[in-house]
Amino acid sequence: MSRPEDRSPARSDAGSSHLDLTRSVTPSGERAPGGAAVATPPPERIGPYAITGELGRGGMGIVYVAEDPRLKRSIAIKVLPRSVAEDPERLASFEREAQLLAALNHPNIATIHSLEEAEGLRFLTLELIPGQNLSERIIGTPLPIDDTLAVCRQIAIALEAAHRKNVIHLDIKPANVRVTPDGLVKVLDFGLARAMSGVLAATATASAESESTAVGTPGYMSPEQVLGQPVDHRADVWALGCI
Repeated sequence: MSRPEDRSPARSDAGSSHLDLTRSVTPSGERAPGGAAVATPPPERIGPYAITGELGRGGMGIVYVAEDPRLKRSIAIKVLPRSVAEDPERLASFEREAQLLAALNHPNIATIHSLEEAEGLRFLTLELIPGQNLSERIIGTPLPIDDTLAVCRQIAIALEAAHRKNVIHLDIKPANVRVTPDGLVKVLDFGLARAMSGVLAATATASAESESTAVGTPGYMSPEQVLGQPVDHRADVWALGCI
């Protein structure tokens, strides 16, 4: 299983994380000088949820591990940073991610629980998935062929389910694929996802980013994505081939 990060320009990681958000090219991501994501200490609480750790951060949000006191379970919380929460385009994109995820119900796609707001923060509560992301699994040694086929088959099934709902992911890469200890694959992070209208991908709201804006991760972006041209479900198929 190849790793296109090794042969394409890539942004620096913010450490190993659940979503590895720092590598995605976004229209207006927050970056410190040199391209690194701006780091801030995690809060103790967000709304009713106690924060116990951080999973990853980047231009599309910050993801924490939290405890749900009502249902007595661990969850993931994806927060839209305050600095961009008043940007209509960013807010529309964040809400679109929630809506698209809510339309998908599949064992190979991470589940969204809710879209909430507390003390001026907009956030998603999400399924917390045990295991490793695929980028961690393939460090140093490629996966055996049987494991590679099993993982890619499940990614393909997840993408087929999303495409049947007219949703394209647009950021398929090893860091956005989680593999549980029992081998179940979950596709993560629909922060760049789009709804499809007919053949071409269209934005779900009028305030979303222009189709001429190139978004995705270098090394996994289809030629159409790189050029900022209209794309469809074949962009996800391209990215799966890169994996």
